[in-house]
Amino acid sequence: MKEILNRLINHEQLSKEEARNVLVSISEGNYNPSQIAAFITVYMMRSIGLEELEGFRDALLDLCIQLNVEDYNTIDLCGTGGDGKNTFNISTLASFVTAGAGVKVTKHGNYGVSSISGSSNVMEQLGIKFSNNTDFLKRCLDEAGICILHAPLFHPAMKNVAPIRRELGVKTFFNMLGPMVNPAFPKNQLVGVFSLELARMYGYLYQKGTKNFTVLHAMDGYDEVSLTGDVKMISNHSEQLLTPSDFNLNPIQESEIFGGETIEESAAIFTSILNGNGTEAQNNVVCANAGLAIATVEGKSILEGFDMAKESLLSGKALQTLKQLQTLSAS
Repeated sequence: MKEILNRLINHEQLSKEEARNVLVSISEGNYNPSQIAAFITVYMMRSIGLEELEGFRDALLDLCIQLNVEDYNTIDLCGTGGDGKNTFNISTLASFVTAGAGVKVTKHGNYGVSSISGSSNVMEQLGIKFSNNTDFLKRCLDEAGICILHAPLFHPAMKNVAPIRRELGVKTFFNMLGPMVNPAFPKNQLVGVFSLELARMYGYLYQKGTKNFTVLHAMDGYDEVSLTGDVKMISNHSEQLLTPSDFNLNPIQESEIFGGETIEESAAIFTSILNGNGTEAQNNVVCANAGLAIATVEGKSILEGFDMAKESLLSGKALQTLKQLQTLSAS
């Protein structure tokens, strides 16, 4: 590790294979916490290289406990986090709206590190059971249309890193990796990222594979469609700048999509929106993101996807999806 750190401090980049090997060595417990913290910290000081990102991703996918749901045409809606915006759990809510619209969702998530409430925090608060049992997760997909994949259960290789990330409490390159290492290997992906540079890297890496994808970065910093301004969208077929008017909407204020100060508040906002008590701004942001997920899987236009998402939320189908998952979790 000393040699690797010296090279990184001198602004050298690792090859894909070197990056992969470092992460495998971390998982095998070959480095002490100080070395791991130093390694992580380097990438807070400089940009990650494309080969480094690819190597880290490959290591985590090779080491993960895989969930075989290849018979299902699923999508994951996942943001990198780390945008510092403290919104409510938009991508997780959009996941339930997407499932309510009839699109199967394998939602990969974790506890918040740089945010107050991550996807797993809210799911746990609402009584959702975390499991890596294939039969249970397939039953969730069959009966609720969505299954929740709590990252630590599928990435045991990261047990040496988790406490260090918690203690650092800021975004690290592991934020960048989260959406890329879904253990269900979904055929479709809607991913929001915290920088334009990372959006382009994601687009490039996804274009090398067979995944059907949409990558998003709001130009004012959000890792999702925020409707506060323009958003860069990169997909298999195109690259464009979306505006709120593309959803037939007007721009909203940042304060309108602010999250809670605690996990309990975040969960209360979550259930309020699903119960039909969300504000117009909250509903529209959730449905804009869900609509893009639906459009990604179904090959629909942006407006068609948005309309399907609106119907799922306002008819109560998205709420029913949550209730069904809660019932399965309790049984």
